[in-house]
Amino acid sequence: MSTVKKVPQRQCIGCGEMKNKRELIRVLKGTDDVISIDATGRKNGRGAYICPSMACFEKAVKSRGLERSFKMAIPKEVYESLKKEMEQIDEQK
Repeated sequence: MSTVKKVPQRQCIGCGEMKNKRELIRVLKGTDDVISIDATGRKNGRGAYICPSMACFEKAVKSRGLERSFKMAIPKEVYESLKKEMEQIDEQK
């Protein structure tokens, strides 16, 4: 009897689709309320997941997905730095 490893699923805060955790980017709210992108997916704190596409990022901004996930107001600067990081990820593809 072989054990099939279950692939963890997460919901994108932009499009709302369930996808494999590995396909998504983790946005992290650390213990000091600093919001950043967690490339490793292992840092401590509250995570929200988003597809690596600008369309999903824009939907998340519009629908206030991060505010809902982290239950706090998100400063404009945070969105701007996330957008820069998302653009870099987009360029790598």
